[in-house]
Amino acid sequence: MGSRRKAREYCLQVLFQIEFTGGTGQGPKPNEVLSRFWEENSTSDEVRKFTEELALGAIRNQKEIDVLIEAHSTNWKLSRMASVDRNLLRQAVYELIYCDAIPSSVTINEAVEIAKKYGTEESSAFINGILDKIAKE
Repeated sequence: MGSRRKAREYCLQVLFQIEFTGGTGQGPKPNEVLSRFWEENSTSDEVRKFTEELALGAIRNQKEIDVLIEAHSTNWKLSRMASVDRNLLRQAVYELIYCDAIPSSVTINEAVEIAKKYGTEESSAFINGILDKIAKE
């Protein structure tokens, strides 16, 4: 597994944990979650840096990202989406918008592959559809 794929998977786990423990307003701060996460998961500096860039960027821009996701997900509110799908979409949309050096096709493919691993049977198609619409915009 490549270092960027590992970072994306770690980012999903971090975002899921932040949401599960009360979100960014009520639970532990994102940096606290990241600190605990790194205590339990040692990795290279490269993976750690990209994980934190994606996670903190998705959190920092969550309101804008959530509006985009809902606008492009026909008949789906964020609250109805599976937590894995929602958080994977958040990190991928952050990457599409703010990581210009990464081709959108790479971002979408990575999100789809991670969805196959962590999501439901329908997750990969659901995520692919939404991200494709956002990338075309």
